[in-house]
Amino acid sequence: MEQDFEDRREETLHSVKRFETMLKRMEATFFDLDTYEIIVEHYMDEGKIVDAMNACEVALEQYPYSLELMLCKAELLANQGKHDEALELIDKAELYNPSDTDIIYLRSTVYNLKGDYQTAIEMLTEILDIAEDKDEVYFHIGLAYQSWGKNHNAVAAFKQAIEINIKNENALYELANSLDDIGKLEESLPYYQQFIDTDPYSENAWYNIGIAYSKLGKFEEAVDAYEFSVAINDKFASGYFNLGNSYMNLSNWSKAEDAYRHCLEYENITPEVYCCFAASIERQERFSEAIHYYKDAIKLDPNWDDGYFGVGVCLCEMQRWFEAIHFLKKALVLDEKNAYYWLAIGDAETSMGNTVTGMEAYQKSAELEPMNPEAWIKWSVVNHEQGDYEMAAELMLSAIDQMPEEAELYYRASVYFIKSGRYKEAFNYLETGLVLNYDGHEIMFEHFKNLETQKAIFKIIEQYRK
Repeated sequence: MEQDFEDRREETLHSVKRFETMLKRMEATFFDLDTYEIIVEHYMDEGKIVDAMNACEVALEQYPYSLELMLCKAELLANQGKHDEALELIDKAELYNPSDTDIIYLRSTVYNLKGDYQTAIEMLTEILDIAEDKDEVYFHIGLAYQSWGKNHNAVAAFKQAIEINIKNENALYELANSLDDIGKLEESLPYYQQFIDTDPYSENAWYNIGIAYSKLGKFEEAVDAYEFSVAINDKFASGYFNLGNSYMNLSNWSKAEDAYRHCLEYENITPEVYCCFAASIERQERFSEAIHYYKDAIKLDPNWDDGYFGVGVCLCEMQRWFEAIHFLKKALVLDEKNAYYWLAIGDAETSMGNTVTGMEAYQKSAELEPMNPEAWIKWSVVNHEQGDYEMAAELMLSAIDQMPEEAELYYRASVYFIKSGRYKEAFNYLETGLVLNYDGHEIMFEHFKNLETQKAIFKIIEQYRK
């Protein structure tokens, strides 16, 4: 199977090369209709819209009545926002192929893109009585409702498609998406299970139920589903990739590494896969090895900021701060609004003794992602270490405004107020911290070695002992 895929790919690339040579030399070369369709499909898959359109036009000169080519060109026109031109071409195709349902489906898609969802749905509803594959009609009605933002209606349409044909994988997939949008993703699980019961050897069914479990945060169930998908097809790259992601969420770094390694064997290698693979190795504290794979991601795409960030984090772990800053700044150039990049810069700068620069980075991180307590806490710690207890306390109060349920912020505010001599405020914040999370009070004793202070703190804490 793998060899067949490689052979087809090689044949496609050979045809594309012949076609491009023909255009370059402005010479006539014969291609049969199937070959033209393969060339156009290749360009569309690659996202090369201009090349795909050019190939369509050249092909239509030789095969002006080809339905497939006319529909491909209409689809390309629609995706370029040329909706009226697309509809004109679809009308022309219908003259030669009056009963082809693909024409109706594409016409409804164009109306969707135009924002005329009602018309799209009406024309699909009209062919329900005569259509052989009614599940496909309901599927396209569901897509129209989805585009319209009416996900409850979309769910009803996708369910009707599945009731007619439980093996309509596209309807199953989109049902899960619409249910996810309305917060009812769990309702999709019985449908996937029903599919699996009818076809237990469908790797796509296991894969899709794995995606549903992943979105629900049920990663152990997701792992089981993905494991089945790759057991059925041991070259299923997407199954391995998502299996790796689920193991990462379960903190099983070595299993994640194995899954990503398999993915790299069977997938067209991408920077994302390299970064995920590197991250699984990084979590096992094999930092030099992780850096190697992060750099492989950068080689594939010099603008892949996650790669630079990954290298920077590993270098921080190795306490090679100066080198780390170099890579972290490269990541920031590519994504200057990433709060976590600024946070890492803050760590590296303060570790080098550059407190002012470090605090500026923490401040930027907190501004970009105010709901991340780590940035606020680290920013306050630097002020605390500089002896500016008032500023450290004020930062905790600002963080509390953003995250009033975060107990650690109250404990730290209490610490800073005690050191500022503002005891009443300190004990008020300590009491709130104890109410939110009693066990978090240990942080108080880490900051005070004076016996009298410890006794005062202990007396308050004892009142909240459960």
